[in-house]
Amino acid sequence: MSSPAPSPQRQRAMRRARQAMRCLPFRLAFYREIDGQAMSSLQIAAPANAGRLSRTPLSANHTEDLLIWLIRLGVLRREVDGQGLTERVRLTPLGRDSIADWRDTIPPAGPLTRLSHWLRQHRPRL
Repeated sequence: MSSPAPSPQRQRAMRRARQAMRCLPFRLAFYREIDGQAMSSLQIAAPANAGRLSRTPLSANHTEDLLIWLIRLGVLRREVDGQGLTERVRLTPLGRDSIADWRDTIPPAGPLTRLSHWLRQHRPRL
C-alpha cells in the first residue's frame, strides 16, 4: 500500500524549503546535526563549527537571522523545555523530508534561483 500523494500546499512548502536550503550557507552536516540535537545560534557560529556546518563564517546575529528565516519556512522549530521556548532549534518533519534526497552535499543554486530566493526572503510582497 502506497502513501497518499502530498497536498499541493505541502509540495509548495517543500519547494520553498529546498530552494532556501540550496541558497543559504549551511552545509548538509548542519541539518543532520540539528536533526539529532538542538543547537543555538552561538553554537552554530562558533569558530570550531564554522567550516563543518557552514560554507562561510557566520556571526551569531547573522546565524540567528538565518534560523528565523528557516523557522518561518517550516524547516526548523524552536526547542521547548519546561520553561517554554529556548534559543535552540531542531529540524522539523518538513526539514527532514527536504534533505532526504541529498546524500553528501546540498546542490548549489544557480543565479536565478538565488535571486528568486533573495526576493522571497527580503521583498516578500513584490
